[in-house]
Formats: sequence, C-alpha cells, structure tokens
Amino acid sequence: MLDLRDLAAVRGGRRLFAGIGAAVPPGGLLRVQGANGAGKTTLLRMLCGLVAPAAGEVRWRGQAIAALGEEYHRELVYVGHAAALKDELSPLENLQAAATLGGRGITPREAADALAAAGLKGRERLPSRVLSQGQRKRVALARLALPAPPGLWVLDEPFNALDVGAVDWLLGLIRERLAAGGIVVLTSHQAVALDDAARQQVLAL
Repeated sequence: MLDLRDLAAVRGGRRLFAGIGAAVPPGGLLRVQGANGAGKTTLLRMLCGLVAPAAGEVRWRGQAIAALGEEYHRELVYVGHAAALKDELSPLENLQAAATLGGRGITPREAADALAAAGLKGRERLPSRVLSQGQRKRVALARLALPAPPGLWVLDEPFNALDVGAVDWLLGLIRERLAAGGIVVLTSHQAVALDDAARQQVLAL
C-alpha cells in the first residue's frame, strides 16, 4: 500500500498544500488534480523521495520511504513531465541508462523490445536529438513496457505530446499494471479514459 499522511509543501514561503492524505491499495489508481501552480508536480516528486515534505510522511508497505532507501526506488518508476533524454544518446542508450539509474539493469534486447512496443522500432539507434516531441515522450514512457514486479508508477502528465495510438498503448499498459496489483499515481490535464479502473481515487489540490 502507498500511504500519504498529512502531507504539506511550502515553496518560496508560500504554502502549496497541507493535510493531504490518501491510502492507495494494490491495484489502485490515484489521479492528482488541481490548477497550475497547485503543487501537483511537487506532490509527485515528494512521493518519489525527491522533495521532502514540510510536514507529514509518505509510507510504502507500512514503512517510511526515507527509511527504505534503494529498496523503495527499485520498485518505483517515475516519469516526469519532460522526457529528460540526453540528446547525444540513442533511445536505446537513454532507456538503458534510465533503467540503471532506477536500480535495474536491462539487456539491449529488453530495451529494444520496450522501444518497439512504444512504436519506435527502427529508431532505436538514432541520436535522440532528431526525434519529435512525441517520440521523445515515448522513449521516456518505454520504461513502463519493461518486465518488472508490480511496484509503483508515478507519472506526471504522461499523455502530453502523444498521438491517439500512443495514448491507447499507454492506457493499456496502465490497465495491465493495475490488474497485476501495481499502484499508479498520475496527473493529467487531458480527459483520461480510465474511469472504468477499479479502486480509483481522485486527489484534488
């Protein structure tokens, strides 16, 4: 279970939010909503241990994430709003590097299969700088197509810059992950066709 306990965030002396709480069970989807500047990205980064809360605590499987350290991060995949690719590296190299930084090495075959699933077959070895915005986003999201235990996905505006086919692919991945007992937390300014997802919660900031 992912447990958010009375979380608060302060930025530049201004309180973004306070008293935020949610308990997300295995197979649960948490959709974070709010206006621009409400602190959605800050909250997601807090769930990843990248930002310390001004108050409250994030717990995973009953333990504070600060105490779990690398054990927690091996179960976590965070895809931020920006693709965050290195332009001089290929999609294959970027995906392998991202997986390694996430605590899990992958083979070139696993990386190639994930990129093919993301619709990037034939572009695996091109410099990432030549890719379109949508293709760059799919490289970042290809981490979700890698074989892994259920764990936790934290996705910040994952549908931005995707065409209809890529949106359908991503929705399918999310549904599969939830069915396998994983937990997904996401933000999206777009309407997301996940209203049929079981154990869905909406958290408004």
